[in-house]
Amino acid sequence: MQSDTPALDQRIIAGLVHPGASVLDLGCGSGELLHLLAREKKARVQGIEIDDQAIYACVARGLCVLHGDIDTGLAEYTDKSFDYVILNQSLQQVRRIEAVLKDSLRVGKKVIISFPNFAYYRSRVQIFFQGRTPVTPSLPYEWYDTPNLHFLSMSDFISYCSRKGITIEQKYFLNNNKAITFLPNLFAQIGLFLISQ
Repeated sequence: MQSDTPALDQRIIAGLVHPGASVLDLGCGSGELLHLLAREKKARVQGIEIDDQAIYACVARGLCVLHGDIDTGLAEYTDKSFDYVILNQSLQQVRRIEAVLKDSLRVGKKVIISFPNFAYYRSRVQIFFQGRTPVTPSLPYEWYDTPNLHFLSMSDFISYCSRKGITIEQKYFLNNNKAITFLPNLFAQIGLFLISQ
């Protein structure tokens, strides 16, 4: 049975979005986060999703969602046309991360990104002792059916932002619905970042 209480990452994202904001969620899935933002923040929300079943779920929630592949770009959107662009657990699934990030930073005044941390200690242990691609709560797929194309750590992302002149305004490290402050690249399953350029 699915809980009506939003997950910690969704609650943090909702806390970052100011009331009445315009939001574009790239890879919005079945729309739980968009629905939360529309309901609690009175945000003007729109999603882009490639999976037909997820789009049907969004429409059933009364959400505006376009069928599209975010890897093909956001050319139809003007610069800074949204207050926030969100990639919640979708960045690691795109083919062209740099192009998607560049477009997201162009279209959004701020970008919120979360992704599973491949450097989480359980992943490291599985690779070291079992010699196999890890399966963890934040990386729950076997190697042959994973939607993830890129496996990055939070340290990788922080370093990337530094090299590309991307400002990290806020960062959160999460594990089992709680915040992690001690050695987050080792002990957090999910990294969540508010960035701008």
